Amino acid sequence: MMKSYILLFLSLILADPANAQQTTDEYAPESGDSINAGNHTKSLQLNTLNTIGTTKPAKQFIVSSANPLASQTAYDVLNNGGNAIDAMVAIQTVLGLVEPQSSGLGGGAFLVYYDAKEQSISTYDGRETAPIKAPDDLFMTKDSTPMQFFDAVVGGRSVGTPGTVKLLWEIHKTHGSKLWSELLSPAIALANQGFIVSPRLANAIKNDETRLTSDKTSSKYFFPKGQALLGGETLRNPEYANTLSLLSKHGGDYFYQSEISQAIVSKVQSASNPGYLSQVDFHQYMIKERKPSCSLYRQFEICGMGPPSSGAITVNQTLGILSNFNLANRSPDKAETWQLIAEASRLSFADRGLYIADPDYVQLPKGLLAPEYLKQRAALIKAGKALEKIKAGTPDHHLAKQFSLGRSPEQASTSHFVIVDKAGNIVSMTSTIENGFGSRLMVKGFLLNNELTDFSFKSKQNGKFIANRVEPSKRPRSSMAPTIVLKDKKPYLALGSPGGSSIIPYVANALIAILDWEMPIQKAFDLPHIINRFGKMELEARTSATKHIQAFSDMGYQVTKKGLNSGLHGVLFTPQGMLGAADKRREGLVLGR
Repeated sequence: MMKSYILLFLSLILADPANAQQTTDEYAPESGDSINAGNHTKSLQLNTLNTIGTTKPAKQFIVSSANPLASQTAYDVLNNGGNAIDAMVAIQTVLGLVEPQSSGLGGGAFLVYYDAKEQSISTYDGRETAPIKAPDDLFMTKDSTPMQFFDAVVGGRSVGTPGTVKLLWEIHKTHGSKLWSELLSPAIALANQGFIVSPRLANAIKNDETRLTSDKTSSKYFFPKGQALLGGETLRNPEYANTLSLLSKHGGDYFYQSEISQAIVSKVQSASNPGYLSQVDFHQYMIKERKPSCSLYRQFEICGMGPPSSGAITVNQTLGILSNFNLANRSPDKAETWQLIAEASRLSFADRGLYIADPDYVQLPKGLLAPEYLKQRAALIKAGKALEKIKAGTPDHHLAKQFSLGRSPEQASTSHFVIVDKAGNIVSMTSTIENGFGSRLMVKGFLLNNELTDFSFKSKQNGKFIANRVEPSKRPRSSMAPTIVLKDKKPYLALGSPGGSSIIPYVANALIAILDWEMPIQKAFDLPHIINRFGKMELEARTSATKHIQAFSDMGYQVTKKGLNSGLHGVLFTPQGMLGAADKRREGLVLGR
């Protein structure tokens, strides 16, 4: 079976883009066998940088992820009777191997889970935590100025206590159906036998050579014989296989109380830019079930991860402000439409910057999602004209005076996947190691996160504390926005994306395209990006979005063209079945049956 995985991936990454199909001829294999190049090359002849799902609905189960090998692994688990949580364990351990720059055992994750039997949504916080010995000036220089971003990132200083393994283990114990060891076996086999390096991974390695080679272990793995790995090469990771074998034998808690955690601590403390992580941090780490952050938009209930993620609140604030405009009657091809969306986003990001942080440390103001408050925010928008300055609102006057605005340089790595099983259970999960390749420190076959740089580098501004400042055992604010949408109390849509703080407009804009403009899910994901977080209008380079440059400039915006590398993956529920989509900007694949 593992040989067929490798053949599948090889056929995908080496496919001739000129022959790439726009849809697959077949939705999924008809048996439990893995797709292989011999039987399904025609249906899977897709350019790895332009991979899409299909318009044929799945009736039983479906998965959409950022990597074909990961999607295939989850498909096999579901096809062999596993549930969505089983598939989640298998898919994440494969992603950590084949997409190491984005997520892995050394990072954290947020899970939004729909339990079909209970007809309820639960959210689980597997976010990394700051070391208990972390000082509040962790990212400040000796002359009391914030460190340069990559001076803070590379090395042990930025590493928080990883949460992904604990999340997989704890949720599998309560919701899984297959043996834990069985679910780790595909990734173990792939790591031992080797997988084909994708063009996206090869390009990321090449572009990060200076920082990746700062760690001897990372350098040896990604630059064998002193040369960067190339797309199409076979890469083996026996150390990763050994780590998973230990977890397979001893369970997920072993990660936190064994030679694995000891090796992480040693690496962090002995790095050239040493950090404060200790074994005590691993012993104290726990997964937290949080209350879902849900809000009504039109006739839809949009639910996601609340703080320490700012994702769901800021997405729902953006949509709540826009509910005061009739977007359904506005064209997605008009600059005026995107100007309204941009201003709603800016207003929401202002509140995000001031108020949102780890709720165990910071009180969140009541009323951030109240319709009356959002109506007041919407009234500030001037059609056709950029607001010169946007401030956070005051849903709670006491808290508005308590904190000062902070900024955290959140980066655009991360991965998202959606899984639906035969029973109708849904996993919408976003996982990350933060920046591409995280801290660049590699231990036991996996990279360590640099999640602590998601905190504000400053702890105070203008004499007031910043809500998202560094504090011992605190979880840094995130923008990850795994989302499940209900209509008439039933699942309607599940989606999410990587992208740092750009995740929020990526997800919000996809929701607008699907819910307001009734676009097919793949078309919504394909839509050229136009986003605005902090005042600058960012247009996706080399797309039709750039035709609006002059119009936005005339409205008073500073405009920039740039690569906006989203990784939207999702599933839409229709009367005919489930339709999946994978962002063409990455190398994802939808499989279902």
